[in-house]
Amino acid sequence: MNKSQQSTYSTVVSVNPYKCDYYTGTLNAISRISSPSFSKEQYTVSFLNTKSFISTIIGISKNIPEDNVFDALENKVYEELALDMAVEYHIRYVEAIHRGTENDRYFHVFVVDPLTLEQEYATVIDTIKYLDQIIPLPLLLKSLYVKEVIDSSDVHTFIYFQDNDAFFCVYDEQEFIYAKSLKFSLKRMHERFCELLGEQMEYTNFESIIANEGLNCSNGDYQRNLIKLFGEIFLHVSDVMAYAKRAYDIKRFDEIFIGSSIGNIIGLDEYTQAYLGLKTAPFDFNYGFNTNGENIDQIHQLMHLYGRLQAKERYECNFTIFHRPPPFAKRESGKLILVAAASLAGALLYPGVYWGLSYVEEFHHAVLTKEYETVHIEKMTREATVNLKLANKNAVQTLLDEQKTAYKQKQDTLIQVHEKKVDYPMKAKIMADFTRSFNQYSIQLKSIDYKEDNLSKTFSFGLISAKTQNITALLKHLTESKRNIYDFKLELISYNEEEKSYLSELKAVLK
Repeated sequence: MNKSQQSTYSTVVSVNPYKCDYYTGTLNAISRISSPSFSKEQYTVSFLNTKSFISTIIGISKNIPEDNVFDALENKVYEELALDMAVEYHIRYVEAIHRGTENDRYFHVFVVDPLTLEQEYATVIDTIKYLDQIIPLPLLLKSLYVKEVIDSSDVHTFIYFQDNDAFFCVYDEQEFIYAKSLKFSLKRMHERFCELLGEQMEYTNFESIIANEGLNCSNGDYQRNLIKLFGEIFLHVSDVMAYAKRAYDIKRFDEIFIGSSIGNIIGLDEYTQAYLGLKTAPFDFNYGFNTNGENIDQIHQLMHLYGRLQAKERYECNFTIFHRPPPFAKRESGKLILVAAASLAGALLYPGVYWGLSYVEEFHHAVLTKEYETVHIEKMTREATVNLKLANKNAVQTLLDEQKTAYKQKQDTLIQVHEKKVDYPMKAKIMADFTRSFNQYSIQLKSIDYKEDNLSKTFSFGLISAKTQNITALLKHLTESKRNIYDFKLELISYNEEEKSYLSELKAVLK
């Protein structure tokens, strides 16, 4: 919204297309509206979840003129992401200003399938008819820095859990760096919690426990399984952070902001800080809006903050295809009606002029008819040429496909031979390595099993220990030292009354 737009629209309406909820806001207040409707005086803002788009970073030469930047990025995106050339993807970008080099410019490019927009916003458009802005969710966070809600230039990580998605986002020096959709949305948390608990629970009950008690749940079974659940979540988060460090040359993470659409989860920021060893704060900011005490999703408040920024202050990355109708005089139908009205008035007032115009139109029609005949002949000639070239292309493509198939077969054979000769792990050496770790933590080995199929190679170790702490300490040691080699799964730890010891099964799946 530029300065003129800010003075034109009296309200901002934020839209969550995934929950179909709406909030209207003036300069100082936000409130929910249950039945929004079309209005020319309101500016509408919505967002795309991180799993609804593909993002990547693309570099191009600084010698490319500004007018040709989009074409250059579009060509590289289709090539590097192997996109279907038959689909016209929606592509937008923002420049990564701190990543540029002497010869190249870099851009964060966002790609959206056209069907995604049509399907995810169908219900919304039936209600309010148009959307002025649809922004990738991570770019909304720029508003926090512009409005100095966050005033430092450290490396900040944002983690936010929503009903159907969860996002991980990194900003450095107040600029967007990286974003990824996490696999643990609130609904996925609910499913996994029920699996760990061993019984089914209504989603609303789970949501209530998380919102009201958090990780300090009074029910012992619930609390234990919540701790297990968030242990899995932060193991996944830790892997994502490790990737982001490598891929984007991030030296360190200074602070993490974490929260959810149902509000601040009690104990989550302390758990995050203990698990990741980083300064942590709630994703719960004071935006200066009067909410009348209602818990309003942080994303809605970010949209209202974004909607009040001037264009030069924010990331312009608009994916909307649902534009508001232009003024009547600028519409094609409006122009037609105005011309018809003027023509009718002229005809009534000046019959001579009317007949004169009719003659001119007939002459114009005759000229266009003659021009059409010439253009039609040229069109038929070009179509024949194109069809011939397409036939040649198809023949060459068939030959290319045959060569690719033969190449792929040879490549697969060589890969299999290489895996057998070079990459196939020595099981005895692996087991000896694990045995040293077991001895280090005073754990006895009851059984060893090894299974292999086309998808994975799995070692299963039956463990016996006098203390559960030895087993958990072993698991922590293995996940920290061998996470790049194995995926570890630890089954339920049980107590053997007769042997006065704890039993468990550790599975190590070779990556």
